[in-house]
This record gives sequence, C-alpha cells and structure tokens, in this order.
Amino acid sequence: MAFKIRRVEYFYATVKDEPGESYQILSRLEGLGINLLAFTAVPVGPNATQLALFPEDSATLLRETQKAGLKIDGPHPAFLVQGDDELGALAKVHHVLFQARVNVYASMGVSDGKGSYGYLIYVRPEAIDRAAKALGL
Repeated sequence: MAFKIRRVEYFYATVKDEPGESYQILSRLEGLGINLLAFTAVPVGPNATQLALFPEDSATLLRETQKAGLKIDGPHPAFLVQGDDELGALAKVHHVLFQARVNVYASMGVSDGKGSYGYLIYVRPEAIDRAAKALGL
C-alpha cells in the first residue's frame, strides 16, 4: 500500500447557513492567494455552518485573513493521508493509531474514483505527538 501521511493544520470559520456563504469565503481565499489542501462544511445549529479550512501554508492564511478582516479560529492539528485506494487502506491507518491508544474523534475521506484517496484524521491536541510518532512522522 502506497500512501503519505503528514501533519496539517486547519482553521474554522463559521458562516450563516445561507446560499453563497461558503462561496464567498472560498472566493475571498482564492483572491488572497490561499491554496487549500482540504475543505469541509458541516452544520452547527439551525442557522450556521462551520467551515474547516486546511491551507497549504498556515502562515500565509493567518497573515492574509487577518489583513482582510476575516475571522478564523486556529490553528488546530490534524493529519492528511493520501494514497492508493485499496481495500482496508483506512483500517490499516486506524490500526496503527489504535495500537498507540490514540482515539480518532473525527475523520472524513474521499476516493477520487481513479485509484487514489484523501483522508483527514482529527485527534485530540494532547494526543497529536503520540499519534505522529505512531504514524512514523
């Protein structure tokens, strides 16, 4: 199984749960030259959506969003796994974390339909170093 795991940072932005809100944030980030490795959006309450932004360069995101007056929360640690999509690929990563007694409290992934996948793993901040060591980082 060929895969790459790396530590990443993510930032939260909360927006109104209305059409175009995510588009506005994403287009502003594009205009600021921010490249994202990953992006998620989940509802938080009846009228809000929480965006998780995983920038390629956290320092640039922080600098540019501060200059633009965008409110974000972070950085927070996570892992990004990218690799060849095969049966059991995610189970193998979770097994390593289980053996290290690291709890995965959230995750999400997607296959590209062409044989590769991307997978985000959230662990508690107090477990991030233990998880990184277990994953060989």
